[in-house]
Amino acid sequence: MSMDILPSRESNFEKQNEKLFRQWFQFADADGDGRITGDDAVKIFSLSLLSRQELKQVWAVADSKRQGFLGFKEFVTAMQIISLAQKGTEVTADILKNTEVENISPPAMEGLDELLSRRRSSPLKLAAESNGSSNQLQAESAQWFTSKSTKKVSINSVTSIIDGLKRLYIEKLKPLEVTYRFNDFCSPILTNSDFDAKPMVMLLGQYSTGKTTFIKHLLRANYPGAHIGPEPTTDRFVVVMSGPDDRSVPGNTIAVQADMPFSGLTRFGTAFLSKFECSQMPHPLLEHITFVDTPGVLSGEKQRTQRSYDFTGVTSWFAAKCDLILLLFDPYKLDISDEFRRVIGSLRGHDDKIRVVLNKADQVDTQQLMRVYGALMWSLGKVLNTPEVMRVYIGSFNDKPINEGATGPIGKELFEKEQEDLLTDLKDIPRKACDRRINEFVKRARAATIHSYIISHLKKEMPAMMGKAKAQQRLIDNLADEFAKVQREYHLPAGDFPSVEHFKEVLAGYNIDKFEKLKPKMVQSVDNMLGYDIPELLQRFRNPYD
Repeated sequence: MSMDILPSRESNFEKQNEKLFRQWFQFADADGDGRITGDDAVKIFSLSLLSRQELKQVWAVADSKRQGFLGFKEFVTAMQIISLAQKGTEVTADILKNTEVENISPPAMEGLDELLSRRRSSPLKLAAESNGSSNQLQAESAQWFTSKSTKKVSINSVTSIIDGLKRLYIEKLKPLEVTYRFNDFCSPILTNSDFDAKPMVMLLGQYSTGKTTFIKHLLRANYPGAHIGPEPTTDRFVVVMSGPDDRSVPGNTIAVQADMPFSGLTRFGTAFLSKFECSQMPHPLLEHITFVDTPGVLSGEKQRTQRSYDFTGVTSWFAAKCDLILLLFDPYKLDISDEFRRVIGSLRGHDDKIRVVLNKADQVDTQQLMRVYGALMWSLGKVLNTPEVMRVYIGSFNDKPINEGATGPIGKELFEKEQEDLLTDLKDIPRKACDRRINEFVKRARAATIHSYIISHLKKEMPAMMGKAKAQQRLIDNLADEFAKVQREYHLPAGDFPSVEHFKEVLAGYNIDKFEKLKPKMVQSVDNMLGYDIPELLQRFRNPYD
């Protein structure tokens, strides 16, 4: 079963025509920043003489990640699609999937040669051929996150949706988070690498449910440091990501690298970082997705041995960063231990990311599988405390053929369909990465706003002079009632409030009287961002042919 996220672009077709496409790309790249915006694309795509509807589809397929611009590789993809469309092929998302790209000739672009010859005779061409412009843009973007940078970033300097979110975060959301210490209570301050990181998939489950084997199955190779066995073999959090060669990087090293989105893990201390590592290897799938392999959740007698770090806190941190969370079970490990219950509870607020996988299902026959499935749904219903039925994928995710002797022909067909559904879910992650970034950003902004209301309310409830210690203890003891007051006063949804117990735990280490009062202008700025700035950003980087 193939797990190609995108068709390969490294082909003889691209190499043979790279010089030609480079010329076209530089011609279309009006700003010389290594990116073709919607306006740029309209000018050059129109030379193909395709209909507006066809060009709309071309842009949608080429800009599958909804970045709002095309890099060189995406531009080559667009040219390939245009060439096929000119020959009468219908433009669909899978247009290049079953096509030999080596056999596709460059598209006919009416009048482009003449325009290029004019450009060559103009001294202004040097501005468009600068190779360092893209790096310069990234450097400017990185400066937004430095404490010394006080200059406001103009909307005109934004070249994609992600760049726009960075600007909005620095200008409007970060000041609110810093003022009310949102990073101490909920989530660390975001950095440049948090916005640019590849989509992540985290695997959770008891030991020997097949988490490492699942990753190996998708990669069709072992990642550096992978161990597979019936005993608890993965004793640490392992981030499997793309790299120039096969190597393992220790947690302390990876957590301090500015270009990695893991600096927030330093809050869990050396005890955790010694149980954390990054496994890098060159792989086409890892160019689009990063995997997080986790230690097996403890069960039974093993729960009596406490971990040396906050396991639940770490999984919660990764859950906020991940695009998909896979909970793995197998037919012989359906019990949900106390630790697993706490881990699943820590995923609160990320329900849309959770998928349940009943792995190794070919180890039981069809009748037993029905009973196992029912027992799993019953157990999950009690833990998740929701009337909705969660989607459970059934399969056997390893490199061995499905055991037809146990499942029978009907079971084999079911497994193949279920596995295909899950793989489709995974394939959609890179395409939906931009939408998820926006979704997570909006969720964070709303959480930060509610947090500011809570903190300022607690500050307001403190006495001016005497009895501050008693007042603080009273507020902490009755925190659920204070949450209810804030909810009624500002008409906020109860489901958006943080965990009372976690908030109590953090609040106990602070002097409430030192908190800031409510700053309406700061809160209004975030509300305006949600109501106007983000919709305007999405409108600006929409499909240019809409």
